Formats: sequence, C-alpha cells, structure tokens
Amino acid sequence: MEIILATFTALFSVVNPFGAMPVFLTLTQDDTREHRNQQALKACLYMVGILAVFFLAGQYVLNFFGIRIHDLRIAGGLMIMRAGFDLLAPGANKKKISPDVVEEGQLKEDISFTPLAMPMLSGPGAIAVSIGLFTTSLSYFDMVMILVGIVLLAIVSFVILRFSYQLMRYMGKGGLAALSRIMGFIVLSIGVNFIVSALTALFFTER
Repeated sequence: MEIILATFTALFSVVNPFGAMPVFLTLTQDDTREHRNQQALKACLYMVGILAVFFLAGQYVLNFFGIRIHDLRIAGGLMIMRAGFDLLAPGANKKKISPDVVEEGQLKEDISFTPLAMPMLSGPGAIAVSIGLFTTSLSYFDMVMILVGIVLLAIVSFVILRFSYQLMRYMGKGGLAALSRIMGFIVLSIGVNFIVSALTALFFTER
C-alpha cells in the first residue's frame, strides 16, 4: 500500500488532471456527454500505457543512449521545477499547451491520444517521474504495486475529467487558480527532490 500511495502522490501533481480540465472542456464543448466520457476514458487508458511502458522500458532506453538515471533525474527535475513555476504564476489555471495543438484538437474527432493523453496527462514531466521510479532493487511485487499506483492515478484522473463540467461550476476560476498554486508548489518540491537525490547519489554514493 505504501508503494501504491508513493507512486500515486509522486505522479498526481505532475499529471495534474485538474490542469487538463479547461483544455478538455474546450475541445469537447460541442460533443455529447457519452462521447466526452469516452474520450476521457480512452485518454486515461492511453496514459496508463504510456507511463507503464516508460516505467518498464525507460531504463533500457537510457542504457542504449548511455544516459545514467542520475542524469535523467537532474534533467527531469529541472523540467518539473519549470512546470511548477508555471503553475505558481498568475493565470496558470490550465496546462500550458500550444494554441496550434488546441486548434488541431478542435478539428479532430478523437482527441484521446493527442493532445489529451500526450502531452497533457502524460507529458515529459510525468514520463521523467515514471522512469525515475524504476530501480534495480525493485522486486517483481514492487513493480506490480507501482503499476497499480499508475492505474489508480488513471481512475482518479478519469473521475476528474468525467465530472469536469460540474467541478468547473463548483470551483470557479478562483478555486482553480488556488488549486493550481497548490499543485505548483508540490510539483516544484518534486523537482527539487529529483535534483537533490540525484546530486547526493552522484557525489556520495558513487565515490
């Protein structure tokens, strides 16, 4: 249970389904409720697949390119910190996404994979965290528990997207802005933790 909760908390703030709500509502404003729910479900299933693949195979990709896990954690930490600063900035109540991507999404009937699953839900920060969760000391049971944590994250994300219209009416722009700042602080802390843990391992463990 501790591994599941640790995985969920490490990824939830970076995935930030609340931040994806405004774009999701914009792209599905003319859709029926059934189609909107179907898009949310497919996007969350895609997210599970993307994060699971990078968790299981990310270390092999790094080895192929000669990149150490510490290098990834430092680079990922910097990227996550930038995302945290963006969320702390005024008016950052939705995820940063290119207007061209939004316009392209409005012309597509199926937005579940792009731009909803990638890059909004499983973007570079979430992928970096997923790869960083893998260590050689993990048992098969631990790996299964981490995958369960990813599935739990997808379920919660689906519920949030499923009820996004109701949440938007209940929370309002002010509530989303406050939630964005809370998420930004947590994301920023995760980025700092990534960098500090990587530097500690580089300068102390590998001596």
